[in-house]
Amino acid sequence: MSSPIQHIAILGAGASGIGAARLAQSRGAVPCVYDSSPPERLKDTSEILAAEGIAFVFGDKALEEPVRPDLVVTSPGIDGNSAFTKRFTAHGAPLIGEIEYAWRCAGCPDTVGITGTNGKTTTTEITASLLNGCGIRTVAAGNYGLAYSEVVRQGAALDLVTLELSSFQLETIVDYRPSVSVWMNFAADHMDRYTSLEEYRMAKERIFVNQKDGDTAVVNALDRPSELPRNVITFTAYGVEADFTLSDGHIWYHREPILDYGATRLQGRHNAENVMAALGVALARGLSLTDAASVIREYAPAKHRCEWIAEIAGVQYINDSKATNLHALESSLRGLETPVILIAGGKDKGLDWGGATELVAQKALHVVCIGEMRGVIASAWGGAVECHLVDTLPEAVFLSARLAEPGQTVLLAPGTSSFDMFQNYAQRGEVFREAVLSLQQNSEAAPG
Repeated sequence: MSSPIQHIAILGAGASGIGAARLAQSRGAVPCVYDSSPPERLKDTSEILAAEGIAFVFGDKALEEPVRPDLVVTSPGIDGNSAFTKRFTAHGAPLIGEIEYAWRCAGCPDTVGITGTNGKTTTTEITASLLNGCGIRTVAAGNYGLAYSEVVRQGAALDLVTLELSSFQLETIVDYRPSVSVWMNFAADHMDRYTSLEEYRMAKERIFVNQKDGDTAVVNALDRPSELPRNVITFTAYGVEADFTLSDGHIWYHREPILDYGATRLQGRHNAENVMAALGVALARGLSLTDAASVIREYAPAKHRCEWIAEIAGVQYINDSKATNLHALESSLRGLETPVILIAGGKDKGLDWGGATELVAQKALHVVCIGEMRGVIASAWGGAVECHLVDTLPEAVFLSARLAEPGQTVLLAPGTSSFDMFQNYAQRGEVFREAVLSLQQNSEAAPG
């Protein structure tokens, strides 16, 4: 007798939801994608799903009482405690996240799971590059790159999958178990989603919950969680004892220099920690640290992450649009040795900006404030550093250019998300880049 067809409610029509729906369909299930966003915003998605024969319900209709599914698979952007979600689980259907669903469909394969408030995207990129360069076939996925469900559905010949995992994704795992977990750091973020800092941390720490004694955790020595598997590798760039450390411009493993950090294309202590975490994964996988260091020397960082854009009239312009919370902003500032003109601001995420005042005053000569938060930032920091309020990011770039002097740096490190003004941090970074390059063209065209 054949197994009954499984009806799966997929919550959310973003990349995770579409990936899960495609994977479910490919495994013989009947998925239906639900999203309460206005249908006009999801026109392109509607066309994609319709062309692939996947059912969907968008807009107000998604808020009505649905048919009873056998399983609910939720996207990370949807709160599992929301009234919307509870409509689908009210009659006992189990709820799991897209990460858990993909992992089960893949037959519980080998993965590296990387989490942390900051640095996880860059660490995921470096780790995937390092593993591939050392002969381990992998792809970066999850909260970065392809949805994990798409990787599983495509069925590429991989040795493991390198997953960036957000707290939202970790909330809904059940049995998911990475053979190597990576804990980058922890700081306040997403206070618009969580009721407390402890609740946010507990979501992050779920990355360790299913690990067994044979698994490995690679963790920041300055913020080491208590519940870890037996095998632990530590790292830090800030002068305490750990397996991987930074000293005299080199990354060390115990007392052996592994990598001349200055010979890489990366900048700042925060990126040194990203490299150390990737080296920790290499060590956990039994790879040669010498070979791993050779791969990292050739690694080029992605856009919008401490990305050097130009030098104009002796002023450096750096794009760290990916700094979408205060901890990331602080890391960007600490990584620079020159005086800074800081461009900050964006969507209100309920963060306390006052805690960064001392560091901003030490590193920044001026702060140019943008977005929904510009008034809040000016109020928090205005007593310690001169703050300027502008309406657009290009205005912020042009004002910063007037304020900056040779030997200084204009840094875009917003400290919050972009959704008040832009589609995402990448669009924000591109607008910054275009404004800087426009400045450069005008400078080059000016008579000498």
